[in-house]
Amino acid sequence: MALIVQKFGGTSVGDADRIRAVADHVARTRRAGNDVVVVVSAMGKSTDNLLRLANDVSTVMPPRELDMLLTTGERISMSLLCMALADLGVAAASFTGSQAGIITDTDHTKAKILEIRPDRLRKAIDDGFVPVVAGFQGMSTDHEITTLGRGGSDVTAVALAAGLKADVCEIYTDVTGVFTADPRVVPEAHRIPRVSFDEMSEMAATGGRVLMLRSVEFARNHGVPLHVRSSFTWEPGTWIVEEDETMEQAIVSAVTHDTSEAKVTVSGVPDRPGVAARLFRALAEEGVNVDMIVQNTSEDGSTDISFTVPQGDLATSEATVENLKEALGFAGVTSDPSIGRVSIVGAGMKTHPGVTATMFETLASNDINIEMISTSPILISCIINQDHVEPAVQLLHAAFELSK
Repeated sequence: MALIVQKFGGTSVGDADRIRAVADHVARTRRAGNDVVVVVSAMGKSTDNLLRLANDVSTVMPPRELDMLLTTGERISMSLLCMALADLGVAAASFTGSQAGIITDTDHTKAKILEIRPDRLRKAIDDGFVPVVAGFQGMSTDHEITTLGRGGSDVTAVALAAGLKADVCEIYTDVTGVFTADPRVVPEAHRIPRVSFDEMSEMAATGGRVLMLRSVEFARNHGVPLHVRSSFTWEPGTWIVEEDETMEQAIVSAVTHDTSEAKVTVSGVPDRPGVAARLFRALAEEGVNVDMIVQNTSEDGSTDISFTVPQGDLATSEATVENLKEALGFAGVTSDPSIGRVSIVGAGMKTHPGVTATMFETLASNDINIEMISTSPILISCIINQDHVEPAVQLLHAAFELSK
C-alpha cells in the first residue's frame, strides 16, 4: 500500500461537476489500496474574485485581514470535496492549513513554511479517513492565519508529502504534464515523460507555468518524487525525480518563455568598489527580486548596469534607484517594460558543445536581437523584444528538433 498526496488546482475543482469528478478520482485511488491525502486550491477564479472584492472595499487591505479573507476559498473547496466523497462511500475529513500542522513564518501574504506537524493527518489516515487539506495556507509562529503566496497549494502538497514521507506527490492540473514548449505557442510540442529536478527548476524559473519554483525546490530538498498529471484523464504525466545515470539526457529538453519582466538600466555608474553593492542592497530592502544583471565595460571611470525585475516591481525599482542618484553619483535611470525572455533548458547541454552557437545563430538569422544573456550549466536565457518572444520559441523548438 502506497501513501499518495494528490493536489488538485482551481480548474480541477472549478464547479460541482469537476468536484464530483475529483471525488471519483480519489475514490478510485483509495479502492486500489492506497492511502490518500488530498490538497485542494480554491474553485476556479475564487481567489481573484476575493481580491477584487477586497479592492472594492479598501485601498489599504491590511495583510492580516487579506490572509483571513483569501483562505476562505480553499476551505469551501475542501468541504465540498469531502461531501462529494461521502456520496461515494469514502470517509473523508477536511482540514485547514493550521489544523493540518503547517507552521509558517509571520510574513503575511507570502509566508514560508517552517515546519510540518502532521499528527492529526496521520491519525485520520490510521482511522480510515481521506484527509482533504486546504492548500495555500498555514498558521504562523504567532498563531495567525497566513497564506503562502503564488503557487502556495503546490507547496502545501509537497510539504505534506515530505512531512508524511509519502511515496509520491501527484500534482493534477489542466494539462497532461510538462511539455517541450507551451503548446499554445508551439502546437507540435509534446509531453516529456521524465525530467530531473534541476531541469524542472530552471523551467519553472524561466516561464514554465506547470509548477511553481518554490514547490520544485521543496521537493528536491526533501526528496519527494513529483508526478504532474491531468485531472481530466488517467494517462501518465511527467515524473520529476532526482537525476541518475540511467536517465536519458536530452541535449535540450524544453524551450520556455516569460513576458512578465522589465529591464532597468542605470547609466554612468561610478566604477568603484561598493557602488553596485549599495544599489542592489537598496532594491533587496524594498523586496525587489532582481534576476539577470549585465554590467558594461568601464569607460572613463563609469559604467552602465542593466538588470531585470518583475513588471510589478518596476515602479518601486525606478523610485529606489532614483533615490540613490545623488548618493552614488550615477547619471540616470531608464526602463523598458516591453522585453521578454526566451530560454532553452537541458541536462545534456553540460557535455555537448555548440548549443549556444545554435541558439544565437537561430535568433540572428531571423533578425531577433539579443539584449541580455544569462547561463547556467543546463540553461541559456536571452532577453529580447517582447514582440519576438513567441516567434523565437517556435524557431528554437524547431532548431533543436524537439518535436521529435
